[in-house]
Amino acid sequence: MSMIILASGSPRRKEILENIGLTFEIIPAQGEEVITSSVPEEVVQELSEQKAIEVATNIYQYSQTSLERMLVTDTMVIGADTVVSVDGKILGKPKDEAEAFQMLKSLSGRAHKVYTGVTVIIMAPDGRSGKISFAEETKVFVAQMSDEEINRYIATGDPMDKAGSYGIQGAFGAYIKGIEGDYQNVVGFPVARFYAELKKVGIDILEW
Repeated sequence: MSMIILASGSPRRKEILENIGLTFEIIPAQGEEVITSSVPEEVVQELSEQKAIEVATNIYQYSQTSLERMLVTDTMVIGADTVVSVDGKILGKPKDEAEAFQMLKSLSGRAHKVYTGVTVIIMAPDGRSGKISFAEETKVFVAQMSDEEINRYIATGDPMDKAGSYGIQGAFGAYIKGIEGDYQNVVGFPVARFYAELKKVGIDILEW
C-alpha cells in the first residue's frame, strides 16, 4: 500500500485531486517562503519544492541525500504553488482589499499568465528517494471591468485567498473571455501535467 500527502491546505487542489479518484492526507506546509528568483516559472517551482521538502522532512526525516528513518510504505509528498504574472510582475495573494483592487485593475481588459509549480517527492521503504518538479503556464484573457464591477467582486470575499485576487471557477468567471492552456492550472493544480510527468517515470498515479 502507498501513501500520498498533499502539502497544501488549498481546497481547490484538494478537490482537483479528489476528482480524479486519489485518496490522500493533507498536511499543509507552514514554513516561511523564500524566493531567490524573479522568473515566475522558477518562483513557483522553488516554492512548491520548499513546501514538499518541509513536509517530507518534518514527517519522515527526509533529506536530499538520504532517508534518516525507514518508511513502512512508498510515500509521495506533493507540493504546489500558484502565482499570476502581468507585465513581468508576480501577483500573489492580496494582503487587503485595497491591494486586491489594484491587482484586479491591472488584469482588467487584457491578458496575463498563471503559473503553477508542482514538486513531487517519492520515498521508498528501502531508502530510495526521488524528486520531480515542473511548472505549468496558462494564458488568461480578462474582459474590461469597471471599478464598480471590481468592488462588487471584492465584496464577495472571494479574492482574498487567491493568487492575483481572483478564482476562475467562481463569480470572476463572468469576466473571463478565454484561456490558452490548462484550465485546472488556473484553478490551482495542473492535474493532467502531474499525471503525465509521473507516467514518464513509470508511475500511474491512479493505480499507485
